[in-house]
Order: sequence, then C-alpha cells, then structure tokens
Amino acid sequence: MIDIALPLRLRIDSAALVSNWRWLAARSGAACGAAIKADGYGLGARKVMGHLAAAGCRDFFVATWTEAASLMPLAGDVSLSVLHGVGDSDMVAARTLPARPVLNSLEQVARWRAGGEGRPCDVMIDTGMNRLGLRIEEALGGALEGLDIETLLSHLASADEDSEQNARQLAAFRSLRDRIPARRYSLANSAGICLGADYAFDLTRPGLALYGGVPNDVARGAIRQVGFPEARVLQVRGVPAGETVGYGATWTAPRDSRIAVANMGYADGYLRCQAGSGGASWQARALPLVGRVSMDLTAFDASEADGLAEGDWIALDYDLPNVAARSGLSQYELLTGLGARFERVWS
Repeated sequence: MIDIALPLRLRIDSAALVSNWRWLAARSGAACGAAIKADGYGLGARKVMGHLAAAGCRDFFVATWTEAASLMPLAGDVSLSVLHGVGDSDMVAARTLPARPVLNSLEQVARWRAGGEGRPCDVMIDTGMNRLGLRIEEALGGALEGLDIETLLSHLASADEDSEQNARQLAAFRSLRDRIPARRYSLANSAGICLGADYAFDLTRPGLALYGGVPNDVARGAIRQVGFPEARVLQVRGVPAGETVGYGATWTAPRDSRIAVANMGYADGYLRCQAGSGGASWQARALPLVGRVSMDLTAFDASEADGLAEGDWIALDYDLPNVAARSGLSQYELLTGLGARFERVWS
C-alpha cells in the first residue's frame, strides 16, 4: 500500500482535552461523563474515549448503534449509552452490544419491553426541548413501570443563554426525580454545568466544552483549545497591484502581493463564510484570507511572511468562540465540519 501524506492535518492536544474534562468534572460536583457522538465531535471517538477513560471518565454517550459498534470492545468498567434509542432495525445490536439505549418515545419503550430481555436502559424525558424524549405526562402515566432504568435524562434547551426556561426545566426534572425511580439522574450538558450545582444531579454529560468550545462566560479562560487545523501550501505566487484573486474577483491586490494558496476549501469543512474574516498564520506572522473560499483551494495574503514557500504548513485561525462570532457558524459546526482529508494527529 502506498503511503501518501494528506495535505491537511488537525493537531489534537490530548492534555487540553483531559484538562477540560477535569475542570468540568470539578465544577459538576457529580460524576462527569462525555458525549463522544459524531466521532468525538470530529476528533476521533475512540481516541477521545481512551484519553478520557484513562483520566477517570466512566460514562460515554454516542448517537447511534453504528457509533457504538465502532467503539468495541469497551475497556474495563466503561459505560456507553446510545442517545437515539432503539428502532426496529437496531434491536440485534442493542441486545448484542454492551451499551444501553436511551429510550425516547412510547414506541421505543414498548419495543424494549418486548425485546430487551429485561436488560437495563436509560430514558430521556422532554422537559421543554421538544426534540427527543417522552412527554412528562407519558412518563408519569405508567409507561415506565417495571423498566430497569439506569439513568433518567433530560436535556436543557437554553443553557447557554440567560433564559427563564432553564429554571423551568430544572423544576420539572426535580419533580420527575421524586416520582420516577432510576439509579441516576442527569440533566446538564456543557453549558448546564456552568449554570451551577443545582443542575448537576448525579451525572453530567458535557460535549462541546470537552473539545475546546466555550459555552458561556463562566467557562471562558478555563476551557483550552483542543484542535488546531493546519493546511499545506500548494503554491506561493506573486500578484501585481490591481489584479484580483479567486472566483468573482472579490479581492483586489492593493499593492504588489505574495499569495499563498492552501490545499483546502469548503469540501473540507472550511466554508465560504470564512471569506472576509478568516485567516491563518505562519511563524507568528498573520496571513489574512483573500478572495472566496473555493472547493479545495483557499488563498491567503503572505506579503508579510517572507520565506513562506510551497510545502510549508500554515495554522488556521480556529479559536472556536472567536471564529464562531465572526463567521456566523456555531462552535459545533466548526468542530464537526472538518472533513476526512484532515489527518488527525494526537499529541
């Protein structure tokens, strides 16, 4: 097999990942799990699980049974839950794999009663998100009687905002804790952890903040960047003053300029909305993005970066909260959108 180097890489700081989890765990004051769906938010779920398990994390959450299967075999006493529950086509996997479904509807509850062979499950209750989860009246109407519920969950809809909805959901979930028996109760995601100890219950489920996302001001300064995308320069070319760069001729060189064309574009998850605000750096020298982002090429102004040449690596400006603010993308999109042409390089 020919070994071909990828033109893009995502450097991943495992120490920052663990540091973020430890900060979230300390702030939780409860058991602290980890959402590793979407392939660990794009970083690589198996690696994320390995580093966090070694640091003491025992509870992990994925979206689908395909994601669960990709993590087998599980190590030691690690617990894995599948957030999307169990459909008809999932039952073989759900009975075979050492993972629990998070039941989200009366149909899923009935399916698990009929085919789950009495195994434990988790249950999601909707306290105001109106996404997945049994309605409160369904949960209290006898649908859950006799189930072996490991964790009763709900999900905050507005935890990253100063919203009255947070207190309403907290009150609703407290009421459910008193009326539905389960071994553990779990409400808080990353932003929910930052709302305070009242939201922690027995288990928290951070996602975004593990990977360097900052859900609110409480976490600012404590959460460290984890992923650092880099692109290889395909060509450095001179552009005389007055000439334009890229589709639509949206950028005109104000002077004789040097342009670095990187082997990267919107097919890699570096989207067109980065134009006008995006940038990179090389040896601490700024490289503003110029022109439009195209499918797999992006141009940067390297006029102030003497010595930059074909084959050099440039570091993208990718501080998640700052890039989200200027691009209009969410921090989640910025993380999970980085494509397969980025080689994941752990350190």
